[in-house]
Amino acid sequence: MSKRIFMQQDAILDIIQGMARLCEKHLREGNIPDPAMIGIHTGGVWIARHLHELLNIQAPLGQLDISFYRDDFTRIGMNPQVKPSQIAFEVENRHIILVDDVIQSGRTIRAAMNEIFDFGRPASITLVTLIERSGRELPIQPDIMGLEPPLGDDEHIRLKGPDPLVLEISRHAQSRGNT
Repeated sequence: MSKRIFMQQDAILDIIQGMARLCEKHLREGNIPDPAMIGIHTGGVWIARHLHELLNIQAPLGQLDISFYRDDFTRIGMNPQVKPSQIAFEVENRHIILVDDVIQSGRTIRAAMNEIFDFGRPASITLVTLIERSGRELPIQPDIMGLEPPLGDDEHIRLKGPDPLVLEISRHAQSRGNT
């Protein structure tokens, strides 16, 4: 397996600033007042912290750990660092901005929405992701995304952080039986 740095913190923060401008426009055009924001543990929370501040959102930043909500946790095992979710605001009828670092299959977002609905029924959910990549298994698309880098099937992208934020691409050797 080989790894390479794809992007350093300064470039990532520039992308987050652009995402904040797109969020402002989306909120204004959608007439969405007083939204709340929830980041998905871990990388989504790191991105959400920056967006929360840039958008001057008044409600405290919510954090989700969707480990128990994943449909594949029996296959991949539990994350040894499961943390409790924290949502210190009323979800019922609230406009929610849901933030994740990378969307690929859509399964993490589905799990996050299931957990959010356990807290109440939001008025709307706006999905914001730093990276969008191919491989969707569920019909879930971000409303706002930062980048869509061209990645090969054998490449994985991961946000490392929180200080500094770094995007890393790793390439996994394909098995010899696959041609």
